[in-house]
Amino acid sequence: MQAVSFDTGTADFDRDVLEPSRSVPVLVDFWAPWCGPCRALKPILEKLAAEYAGKFLLAKVNTDEHPEIAGRYGVRGIPNVKAFVDGRLVDEFTGAQPESAVRRFLDSLVPSPGEVLRRAALELLAQGDLDAAQAKLREAIALDATNDAARVDLADLLVAREDFAGAEAALEAIPGHRRDERTGTLATRIALGRKGASLPDAATLQARVEAQPDDAEARLAYADRLAAEARYPEALDELLEVVRGDHAGNRERARRAMVDLFALVAGEPDLVRDYRRKLAAALH
Repeated sequence: MQAVSFDTGTADFDRDVLEPSRSVPVLVDFWAPWCGPCRALKPILEKLAAEYAGKFLLAKVNTDEHPEIAGRYGVRGIPNVKAFVDGRLVDEFTGAQPESAVRRFLDSLVPSPGEVLRRAALELLAQGDLDAAQAKLREAIALDATNDAARVDLADLLVAREDFAGAEAALEAIPGHRRDERTGTLATRIALGRKGASLPDAATLQARVEAQPDDAEARLAYADRLAAEARYPEALDELLEVVRGDHAGNRERARRAMVDLFALVAGEPDLVRDYRRKLAAALH
């Protein structure tokens, strides 16, 4: 079992700090024996490392003995405490701090019990165990009603399971001022899913479009169904046909629908760029 507080140096830094930081925050105390503030801060850090009992690790680097690693991370003055998470430097402070300030610093890094449950749920989700992941997320929310990330993850999972009412309820519990781009994207997916669920299957709608290619309403319905099934490029193609056809009252509907889909496929910039160009050409 790894000690919660230990000395390290240049040669062992990656093994002792970066690798463990992928599963637990690691604080690195850059200090020197001649530094008075270092001697004041060190016992506070060691006390908290013992108290937090493995929720974070404390690595101590003597900068006199290991100037290379201190230089690598830009240590200008000591004591300098740097926090590593997922192999990256994420926060730091310089100078001796009171215990209360160090606690606040730690609490911003150490995951809460609810966050631990959320991360466990994401691991279960990656393994394909949707039921267990859903239960973990609900447990995380019950433990901490302000865990918005868990609510968003739950909504995302429920959308995938086509439980649109449940997903909508999860999002509605997040106050408006705490919503972000991801909640907006999920709200769009929920709306598309609800609309798609009320429509015939894609094959039926496709046959209707093929039989009546100038029927804009049929093509819009087919696009909605394709979008609900996350077949976004195909949905964009159908919407583009409506825009190009300049159907009375439907061109603007199709344009707005395409813009909504652009937000859903934002992670595919080439796709978005291509269809934005096609949309611009069709409008002019």
